[in-house]
Parts: sequence; C-alpha cells; structure tokens
Amino acid sequence: MRITHDNGLSKLLLSDETRVCTGFWFTEGPVWVPTDKCLLFSDIHGSTTYRWRPGSDHATIFRRPSWHGNGNTLDHDGNVLTCEHSGRRVSRTPYTGGATQSLTALFEGKRLNSPNDLVVHRSGAVFFTDPPFGFTPGREGAPPEGDPTATRDLHVQGLFRVDRDGVLTLVADNFVAPNGLALSPDESILYVDDSHTATIRRFDVNPDLSLSGGDVFVDMRGDYGPGEPDGMKLDTEGRIWCTGPGGVWVLDPTGNRLGIFELDHEHAANLAFGGPDFSTLYLTADTSVYAVETAVRGIGAD
Repeated sequence: MRITHDNGLSKLLLSDETRVCTGFWFTEGPVWVPTDKCLLFSDIHGSTTYRWRPGSDHATIFRRPSWHGNGNTLDHDGNVLTCEHSGRRVSRTPYTGGATQSLTALFEGKRLNSPNDLVVHRSGAVFFTDPPFGFTPGREGAPPEGDPTATRDLHVQGLFRVDRDGVLTLVADNFVAPNGLALSPDESILYVDDSHTATIRRFDVNPDLSLSGGDVFVDMRGDYGPGEPDGMKLDTEGRIWCTGPGGVWVLDPTGNRLGIFELDHEHAANLAFGGPDFSTLYLTADTSVYAVETAVRGIGAD
C-alpha cells in the first residue's frame, strides 16, 4: 500500500492490504451482510454476485446471472438490492432465498440506462445513479452481452429516488456520469460523485426527501494518477472514503483531504466497511478483493 498527500490518513489505517480472494473479471459493489457475517460483491463481466466468508480463500456464487450487476446494498428487511447494467433496473433479492424481483425499471414509461450504485435512506427510500456506462464501450459491464441491439431510452444521466411505495422520482438531472453515492451519518446530506467531471457534489436532503444544493464539494482533478471517482462510503465520524484518481481518497466532513492510498497491485473501484465492528475496509479492485484494517467504524456499525 502506498500513502500519498498524507495529512493524518496514516493514523486511520492499521494494516497493509490483504488479498482475500481473486480470479474474477471485474469486481464491484461490495456490501457486508451482518446477519451472516460475510461479504457480497459483484463480478460485473461475469454477471455473478459472489459471497465470501472470512477465513476462506475463495468465494461462492450467491446469484447468477446477475444481469451484470454492479452496486449492491441491503434494504431494511435484509434483502439484497442490486443495480443491474444489462437488466437496466434495480432489483431486490431475498438474502435467505427466493425469486429476484424488480424494484424499479421504468421512468415515465422509458427503460433506465444502466443503474450503477445505490444507498438506502432510513425511510426505506432508495437513491441510485443511472449513468450510460452500459452503452459506453470499455466501461463497466458494457456493452450489455446478449443484447447487441440495446438502445438508450433515457437521455439524461440521472440521480433517482424510489420510495417504499414504488414511486420513482428524478431528483437531479445535471450530471455527466453520476456514480458512487453515500449519506452522511445523520442522513441530512447526500454525497454523489461524477466520474466524468472528477468531482463529489453535496446535496441537502429535505424532510420530503427532495434534494437541494448540489454544489461541488470536492474537486479531484489534477495530476494524482489513474482512476476516477467511483465507489464511496462514510464512517461514523462523517469522513468520506471514495475511490478516485491515484487511489482511495479520505476526506474529513469539511472536505479537507486527509490523504490518498493506493493498493500495491490493483486500483480499487469500490469499497465497503464490514467485519464484526465495521472497521475492516473491503475493496473491490479489478480481479480481486482486498481488506484493510482501519481505526474507524463504517456507517452500519450501530
């Protein structure tokens, strides 16, 4: 692991990286399942969701096909919510078994582009991003295999909210390539990154779950190295952990950069806190999944 621009980051990292499993095409979407003490993650190009248990050197299949699933999270009932690229929907799969259903797939009668990442609000509403990566050659999971005639119905790169009653609302439409997103500890702020502009934007979450603001909070443009803003999570102190140019950026709640760290062999695309205390940071990076012990607790620990 290499730490650069260190302004306190080294105090938050307690170990070097450990590769916990490997042999995949392109890993993404990690989420810790506390009830089963395991990690779920996507292999986008392999159209598979995998499950890995601590102490094992390999992962087992949780769901296949995943329709090139990308981001994953859990709803308040423990179901697995997945952003499907080629499925062009957000799906819901009971963790303990059962059929996968569509949570949302259409906006004003038009198919979504390729949902990318998502986060669940305490109300049960789900915020998710819908960039056109599924139609962009060379991007994650593109083009959708088995559907060479796929065409875009929506010509907006949207940030959406789907409520518990299934109503889908476009809450922001002025992104170029919206990607990772995360809520602050008190859920009053929604952070959303834009891969194309290399920025993180900050929205205020209003009582009716509409958004206001949206100004640039962090600008990642510069000579930092390869990569772009992608997966993002917060810890319980409000620090932002976001993959980006040159590695994983760690920022304090005011946006000050505490440092950047890069894995030795691969560049991480996404990350999630897990483990008994939610203090292990799991990183999905190309062909492998890695773990780093930290001195913080990720949101979800309480």
